[in-house]
Amino acid sequence: MDYIFEGFINAIGMITSLDREILMITILSLKVSSIATLLATLIGVPAGFLIAVRDFHGKRWVVLVLNTLLSIPSVLVGLLVYSFLSRRGLLGNLGILYTPYAMIMGQMFLAFPIIAVLSLSATVGADKRVERTAMSLGANRIQTALLILVEVRFAMFAAIITGFSRIFSEVGVSMMLGGNIRDYTRNITTAIALESGKGEFALGIALGMIMLIIALLINILLNYFQGKGG
Repeated sequence: MDYIFEGFINAIGMITSLDREILMITILSLKVSSIATLLATLIGVPAGFLIAVRDFHGKRWVVLVLNTLLSIPSVLVGLLVYSFLSRRGLLGNLGILYTPYAMIMGQMFLAFPIIAVLSLSATVGADKRVERTAMSLGANRIQTALLILVEVRFAMFAAIITGFSRIFSEVGVSMMLGGNIRDYTRNITTAIALESGKGEFALGIALGMIMLIIALLINILLNYFQGKGG
């Protein structure tokens, strides 16, 4: 067990000294996951909201598909996106496989159903009196929709944070689409997997500690918005 204790001590030293490799890996992880979450939010929130407020043929099937996508493994998402971005794929001419752009694309598809489903649930659970009051006061459909969005804003923020939390800790998409290239596509999860396999426990433990700190901050934000929404 001495090697674990020694690795823990060395990990603390690497964090406190702001080790360059740790900083680059952490910054890349935050950057890729933040951009992917933003893109998923721009699609997922409107999609979830519209599905909730509109009645259309096949709505139940759409909701069923979204709920099914919640449990899709990250490696399967990575495989599907890889098939499109590989040289023989439909988007192979873009040449973005094994780049941060490919990682962003994969993580976006992973976060989208989470944000869409939670946005849908938040909208369905909104106080019906808001819509009735707005309509009675002569508000049009757009104004009514905006009022509902304001009503469920904290639940929407919680949905976005949940989506970010999901993709920040995934490893399958990042490994398959990023290639774990040092100083380019290596993020926290892929670096931990690699360094642990090499026996470099100090770097792995340091990155694990950083991930736990970020996870704690994410959960604090999530609890805050869930409390506001309640």
